[in-house]
Amino acid sequence: MVASIAAASPLPPTRPLAPPALPIVIAHRGASADRPEHTLASYALAIEQGADFIEPDLVATKDHQLVARHENEISGTTDVAAHPEFANRKTTKAIDGQSVTGWFTEDFTLAELKTLRARERLPQLRTANTGFDGQETIPTLDEIIALAKAASARTGRVIGIYPETKHPSHFRALGLPLEPPLLAALAKAGWTRSDSPVFIQSFEAGNLKVLRGQTAVRLIQLIDSGTSADGEAYDAMITPAGLKAIAAYANGIGPNRDLIIPRSANGTLGTPTSLVADAHAAGLQVHPWTFRPENYFLAKPFRSGDDPRGRGDAAGEIRLYLETGIDGVFSDLPAAAVAALARPE
Repeated sequence: MVASIAAASPLPPTRPLAPPALPIVIAHRGASADRPEHTLASYALAIEQGADFIEPDLVATKDHQLVARHENEISGTTDVAAHPEFANRKTTKAIDGQSVTGWFTEDFTLAELKTLRARERLPQLRTANTGFDGQETIPTLDEIIALAKAASARTGRVIGIYPETKHPSHFRALGLPLEPPLLAALAKAGWTRSDSPVFIQSFEAGNLKVLRGQTAVRLIQLIDSGTSADGEAYDAMITPAGLKAIAAYANGIGPNRDLIIPRSANGTLGTPTSLVADAHAAGLQVHPWTFRPENYFLAKPFRSGDDPRGRGDAAGEIRLYLETGIDGVFSDLPAAAVAALARPE
C-alpha cells in the first residue's frame, strides 16, 4: 500500500511556495508551557490559544505504529519506571551516536504504550503542569490528525499538523522506517498536496530527500549547530549555497532562533544575521524554534524577575523576531505568539 502511495504521489514543483500572508503559529509539542507535552490535552489547548499548526514529534513502536513523544526514550515523559511489568525492558542504546539509558518506544507495542500515562518533562520549571501528570495517554498520529480535523470543523479555522520525524536513521536501521506509516496516515487523511495543512520537519537531510520523492506536502529542514545524525554540517546549510541546495528538496528551514539573532550565555542579544534574507532569496520560508515563556528561556531584555520559573514577556521576544521577516514561530505558549502577531479577533 505504501509503495503505491509513493509511486502515485506527484513530485512537487521546483518553484518555491509563496510565503503565507501572515506568519504562522506552530504549537511546539502543543501548549507545552501549560500542559504536559505531546498529549491530546496539550494539542487541544494549543488550538484554543489560536495555533495554526500542532506539532507532534513522531517515533515508532515495536509494531510499527507512530506515536508522539519528544524522544523514543520515554522515562522522562511517562510513568514507565513505575510499571514493574516493564522493568526488564530498561536498557542502554546508542541513539544518534549518544549513549542513552531508559525505556524505548521501539521495544513496546502500541497496546503496551497505551497502558502508560504522560507526565511533565520539566517539572522543576513547570511545576503547575505536574498537576496534570497521569491524566493522558501517549497519542497516536491518527488520533492527532483526528483532533486537528475535528477542531477545524468546530472552529471554522484550518488547523494543520507539523510533524517531526525523530531519529529517522535510527528507526530505519531497526527496520521501522518512519516515512511509510507517516505518508500512509497523511494519504488516509487526504493530505497529500502542497497546499495540504501539513509541514514535515526533520534534522536529517537524507530523510527529507526521501520524502521529497514521495510526497508533495511541504518539507522543512531543521537546523541547529554541529552536525546532523546523517552527517550534514549545519554551518554549511546556512550559507547562500547551502540554502540553495536545501531549496531543491525542502520548502523552508526551521533554524535555532539563535541563528537569526545571536545571544550570549547571559541572554544578551546581538545583531540579527542575514539568515532570514538569505533564506528568502533562496525561496525558503523560515520558522525558528523555540519560543518559551519562562525566564529561564527568554532573552535578557524580556525576563521578569530572577526566578527562572517566572514568566516574562514572551510576546515581546517574538515580536522582535517578527521584525526580521520570519514566516512562522514555534512556541510552547501559542497564546503569546498570537498576541505578538496582534491578530484581529
